[in-house]
Amino acid sequence: MMNPLLSINNLQQAYADGSLTPRQVVTDILQRVEDYTASTVFIVPPTWERLTPYVEKLERVNMQNFPLYGIPFVIKDNIDWVDVDTTAACPTYAYTPTESATVVQRLIDAGAIPIGKTNLDQFATGLIGTRSPYGVVKNALNEELISGGSSSGSAVAVALGFASFGLGTDTAGSGRVPAALNELYGLKPSLGAWPVKGVVPACESLDCVTVFATELQDVYSVDAVVRGEDAADIWSRAVPLAPAANPAVVCLPKNDLTFFGPYAHEYEAAWNRTVQRLENGNVPIRYIDVTYLQEAAAILYDGPWIAERWSAIGDFVEDHPDEIFDVTRQLLRESENQTYRATELFQAMHRLQALKKRAMLELENAVLVLPTTGGTWTIQQAKEDPISTNQQLGLYTNHCNLLDLAAIAVPADHATADVPFGITLFSRFDEEHLLKGLATTIERGNTIPVAVCGLHMRGFALEHQMLECQATFAYQTTTASTYRLYQLATQPAKPGLVRGADGVAIEVEVWDMPIAQLGAFMQRIPAPLGMGKVQLANGLEVLGFICEPDAIEQALDISYTGGWRYLETTSIE
Repeated sequence: MMNPLLSINNLQQAYADGSLTPRQVVTDILQRVEDYTASTVFIVPPTWERLTPYVEKLERVNMQNFPLYGIPFVIKDNIDWVDVDTTAACPTYAYTPTESATVVQRLIDAGAIPIGKTNLDQFATGLIGTRSPYGVVKNALNEELISGGSSSGSAVAVALGFASFGLGTDTAGSGRVPAALNELYGLKPSLGAWPVKGVVPACESLDCVTVFATELQDVYSVDAVVRGEDAADIWSRAVPLAPAANPAVVCLPKNDLTFFGPYAHEYEAAWNRTVQRLENGNVPIRYIDVTYLQEAAAILYDGPWIAERWSAIGDFVEDHPDEIFDVTRQLLRESENQTYRATELFQAMHRLQALKKRAMLELENAVLVLPTTGGTWTIQQAKEDPISTNQQLGLYTNHCNLLDLAAIAVPADHATADVPFGITLFSRFDEEHLLKGLATTIERGNTIPVAVCGLHMRGFALEHQMLECQATFAYQTTTASTYRLYQLATQPAKPGLVRGADGVAIEVEVWDMPIAQLGAFMQRIPAPLGMGKVQLANGLEVLGFICEPDAIEQALDISYTGGWRYLETTSIE
């Protein structure tokens, strides 16, 4: 059976040893997309007819000559893919490009397989993931929550295992917010480092193409293929990536931060834990005043720069007002209605240059760390108040491109079991290698304890899933004396751990799992099992397997054994 974890490394190993072929991978993806009930992830979903030429080409070549041989990826539908409509989530705007965007063509030339085109907040205007006539893109981990925008579809497609990586775009945070909300890495390279030729502009002077992936190395495997100047792109520039290195100092905000939404307290607690881990790390910490970042961000939406959005698509909006999503039309109209004198534009440019200079000096050989977002929202809350919810999501992202910074969103912790918490690392445009170095350091030390009580324990049938997720065994212990263990009526038989009044201590194993792998791991857990808080004998609460209470009605109570390992009558295949 195919490994559903589509990391580039996993696939490359499987292709090399002959255990998988690109045709098998594409077949599996097509089936998973078909089985997924929420159809809003794709605007142009994958089909065999469209993908066959790519698969057949790979079957005729030497994989050693293609660094991304057989690696499936998705494309945000404001990025051109030859002969496939680009809509920018506006059907009337659609056109059929005669060539692919530079980044897409470079990926295809490297052997990657474009799977489909994904949904987005219309014209890349928004950080929510709900502003599309093609429907709301639900969060991959908790369908009541927003997925983040504007690159919602690409992020969710990767988190659900429909692709190894996804292309997004980022003007004010669209390549980072969806990464944080769906527990992914999201790389936003320096302005111009990746060509934007073939991308529908939002704010053309600030737009970047970005990548989402479940593993840090994957984003840099993509970066190695697409980075580089394109002479046909007026915004392109040479920004080479030096070998990864840790910064001399990590900058953290000395100001009080704002947290919001239904998980505000949990987000703040996750941020505080993250700060503590950074303080206990090997890189020195410097606390800085970050209020000037908000002043820079205000130039984007509260100053003359807002007119750049209207300059890109204003004529289309004027000619097709009824085709524009309501909130999008409102925001674009506001940008047109605000008039600024030429002197005000130059004043904004000069002030922004002063803020850029400050950032360049302050971040020399340094990396700034902030929460990617200060919270999240339910889909319903975002619908009821679409403007302010969106504004708050950009609180820690909007400044980035205006200040010519590079950034990478990194999974860092969890607010709750199914609500991830992420941070963003910022560097100068010419010191991106520091992001890779610090992100690697964080990844190696960034794990979460997970308690398993059955098939995932050492020596049992699903131990391989723990190893595939790069989890390492930590220790063996028992739960608090408040649990019952049941043998569920499943094939094969599985344990169900349920908290109850007359419970006993049940043996569990605690494994340290990289946070970046947790989302993909949870996607593999079938009902009636799930993940929640499990209290250990020492009083510590960790993430672990729990069972829906209704499932035990037909199950056998085996609590008397003290644990799955001691169940003599059960044979695990």
